[in-house]
Amino acid sequence: MRVVAFFLLLVCGLPAWCAHAYGQFGDIKYPAGFSHFGYVNPQAPKGGEITLVSPTRLSNFDKYNPFTLKGSAPPNLNGFIFETLLTGTLDEPTTAYGLLAEDVSVASDQLSAVFRLNPLARFHNGDPVLAADVKHSFDRITSKEAAPQYRTIFGEVRGVTVLDERSVRFDFKRVNAELPLIAGSLPVFSRKWGVVDGVPKPLDKIVTDVPLGSGPYRIGPVNFGKDITYLRDPAYWARDLNVRRGMFNFDRITYRIYKDNTAQLEAFKAGEFDFIQAFIAREWARAYAGKQFDSGQLIKKELRHGNAGDFQGFQFNTRRERFKDVRVRQAIALAMDFEWMNRQLFYNAYTRVRGYFVASDFEARGLPGPEELALLEPLRSQLPPEVFTQEAPQPPVTSLDPASGLTLRDNLRRAKALLAAAGWTYRDGALRNARGEPLSIEFLDSGGSMGRIITPYAKNLQKLGIEVRYKVIDFAILQKRMDVFDFDVISSRTVGNEAPGAELLERFGSKAADIEGSSNVMGIKSPAVDALLDRVISSRTRPQLVSSLRALDRVLRHGHYVVPHWYSGVHRVAYRAGRFEQPAVAPRFYQPESWATATWWAARRRP
Repeated sequence: MRVVAFFLLLVCGLPAWCAHAYGQFGDIKYPAGFSHFGYVNPQAPKGGEITLVSPTRLSNFDKYNPFTLKGSAPPNLNGFIFETLLTGTLDEPTTAYGLLAEDVSVASDQLSAVFRLNPLARFHNGDPVLAADVKHSFDRITSKEAAPQYRTIFGEVRGVTVLDERSVRFDFKRVNAELPLIAGSLPVFSRKWGVVDGVPKPLDKIVTDVPLGSGPYRIGPVNFGKDITYLRDPAYWARDLNVRRGMFNFDRITYRIYKDNTAQLEAFKAGEFDFIQAFIAREWARAYAGKQFDSGQLIKKELRHGNAGDFQGFQFNTRRERFKDVRVRQAIALAMDFEWMNRQLFYNAYTRVRGYFVASDFEARGLPGPEELALLEPLRSQLPPEVFTQEAPQPPVTSLDPASGLTLRDNLRRAKALLAAAGWTYRDGALRNARGEPLSIEFLDSGGSMGRIITPYAKNLQKLGIEVRYKVIDFAILQKRMDVFDFDVISSRTVGNEAPGAELLERFGSKAADIEGSSNVMGIKSPAVDALLDRVISSRTRPQLVSSLRALDRVLRHGHYVVPHWYSGVHRVAYRAGRFEQPAVAPRFYQPESWATATWWAARRRP
């Protein structure tokens, strides 16, 4: 190892890091010159097709530009069409390998990183991918023409400088071991995208212009707003690159979009598409059944994984005056009887979400330990005393034993006391504040699937005198209302992350709270949270990251910003038998839809 380090120093000169990959904490699994990732079949044949449904609640699409705020882009367009300087793997959480960039050099002061582009890299029109395209992409994505979350994600990048035709430098505002990974995650598109008669359009005016990226697929046949097919590019520049060998094997990948879950499932049974992921326990237990499953025509599997659990819950919009008091939010959460729901609705398939970093090392547990206290103590004046004196808050539980003190009635009594302390008392047929205004909650839903959850929950809230409204609207309308924070409570799911970092600024940071379209839907504005976010993104070792995230989780949980939902330790998927083959080894961290489209291949039909 000393010989290798000395050789790199000779080759790279001043940079502290010069290699085929970058690891945030220095841990790189695959050495230079590796042949392929361990979870792919490098001999997987190309050909065939797979048809899926959108893994999100998307009900239509109206643009081909995934980087702007308004409108909806088709499923997976970003992943299939556009590429990044570095690419992550499905078995390492904090390491990325060269894709558009053949190597990355990090300066000795860690305030800049230079990416040297692979001379083979080509856009779909045959043009080489050049440093000027990288700078163009960065400038457009971080401008006001793009969706605001990109300005947050790349907010610690001071600027991008073209050094020569194929070398580009990212300068950072401060030392942060994650920043080279963030810079390496920049989606790169051609400067010619959106140019008409020699005049470039602003990014937010590029709507249905066919994207000009460098990825393994191009847009094929489209039933605009409903179905889209991606066609594999046979001349794909990276088809033999080690980070792409054995991947993207289907000639055609089609996504179909349906209005609701029932229509989607019936279409699957009717043969309209091949692969589906189930998110509703009742449907999985009862609707994914019948002759086709019994005969083996349709395969139903629960796939184990090593992912951190997904965070899901009813998130309060604390911009609303009635939700600003933490006691009100805590009281509303006490009215949810998860144990009853798990027995009666979920077939005991779920585990309750406790914190923001579900089923991971980052969950706060018990009282704060020495490492957490070292981070929390300077913030004591900004935090409630309970952060230091009480264990990390847990969701309320219920028991069938009336003597346990944990029945729903007991929880509602506690909720009533909290509401009274916050100035809400029952009179004139409703729970009212000092001004006589009733306490009301509107739950928005895009598919109707939450109705069976909200109905029993609403009955419990109504026992407290809280008025509940449940409204089902199209997802596009829901997204618009979320973008401008026009809602009371929203059900939201965030995919688990094995190494949370800068994206948390977008979810919890004060600056993001007032930016339309940001992920800080709860409207959190807390100097203490901001200080802990700063410690998270400046962590230089894994233990520092763990203690910082545990402290952040603890503080957020004491804020009672959500009514925690539930999670599952498996992916529930169904697909058509005899159509596909899979690599022998599954990755540790993955989402089933992207794993299938990236690493599966069409089965060879027997004569």
